Amino acid sequence: MACQLMTRLQPQRWPIPLNRLPTGTVLVGGAVRDGLLNRLPEHPDLDMVVPADALGQVRKLAQEFGGTCVVLDRDRDMARLVLGRWTIDLARQDGDDLTADLLRRDYRINAIALTLKPQPQLLDPSGGIADLREQRITAIHEQNLLDDPLRLLRALRLSAELSMTIDQGTLEMIARHRHLLPKVAPERIQAELLKLVQANNADQAIHLLHSLKLIASWSSDQPQRKLNASALTADEQPLALPLARLTQLLSDQGMHDLRFSRKQIQRCLRLRAWWNRDQQQSVNNLTERERLKLHEELEEDLPAFTLAWPIERQKEWLRRWRDQDDILFHPCAPLNGRTLQAELGLRPGPRLGELIHHLCLERAFGRIRSHDDAIQCARAWMNKPL
Repeated sequence: MACQLMTRLQPQRWPIPLNRLPTGTVLVGGAVRDGLLNRLPEHPDLDMVVPADALGQVRKLAQEFGGTCVVLDRDRDMARLVLGRWTIDLARQDGDDLTADLLRRDYRINAIALTLKPQPQLLDPSGGIADLREQRITAIHEQNLLDDPLRLLRALRLSAELSMTIDQGTLEMIARHRHLLPKVAPERIQAELLKLVQANNADQAIHLLHSLKLIASWSSDQPQRKLNASALTADEQPLALPLARLTQLLSDQGMHDLRFSRKQIQRCLRLRAWWNRDQQQSVNNLTERERLKLHEELEEDLPAFTLAWPIERQKEWLRRWRDQDDILFHPCAPLNGRTLQAELGLRPGPRLGELIHHLCLERAFGRIRSHDDAIQCARAWMNKPL
């Protein structure tokens, strides 16, 4: 099994030859787990344990191979080497030996190590390989979860990514200590949630999140919509589904508290606002100005907006959205500000902006079809009394 895992890992592709790594280095964590599951990405993150001086070793390797050294935790002697699309994390062994280090980790499936020798060996002191076979996530010790409460949330993220079941005893531990999660840095919680909503099995994990009340401090209290992504292409799903899930999962204040980016917050705010409006009034009953505003605000994220709709209605909107020449679903003004200033002698200011928006509306609904139409429409608008 160890030799098969080494073959899957393809160390000959790694940016650093094995013989340049410190003596006694072992590979641990996600790369070992994903390799055993045969689901390795093209550039897996490589987490390694070294006997001593991890930070010094990373600095030395960065200098030798032209990479970047990032200090992750100076006190615990953890650092990251970034080489192109590869990241290699080195950490000093925690405990008297490797077994002690592995038994201080979160879940059994993450506590398997591979020695990087000509004859590799797997070390599995907690039974992680058996859990992989049973598709089960089990905590090693309850205290390990308390040592870093983010691990409570990580179980659900792993469940979503790996389509595994969380052991009942572990679920009880998570429920028992859920009050500790708000003590974790918000940026770390945000990172776990972003990974969770992108996972294939995210919907089931989100249901469990609500059942456990694990993120109650940041959750949205609005009804959960059933999201149907069957009409989306494989390229569209990763863009639409995570946004829709995140919008349903977190409240506006929750997103602020968890330090999401301004762009992420704005996208969720807009989507939530239009979802709420669609519940109160069908988009088919919107005025022209309202309909144009919908497409201006949600142009990029329109597939996410349609996920809760009946399938035929969803397909029709997606068909039009995929057509980049659809002037309503991809609105833009037929003339820019410079042209209008030159043609009509307008000066920059609010009135010019109002005219551009008016021309965009007229074009979106098919009343402007050419440059001359746009000029004529602009002159007519200018001649109207204020």
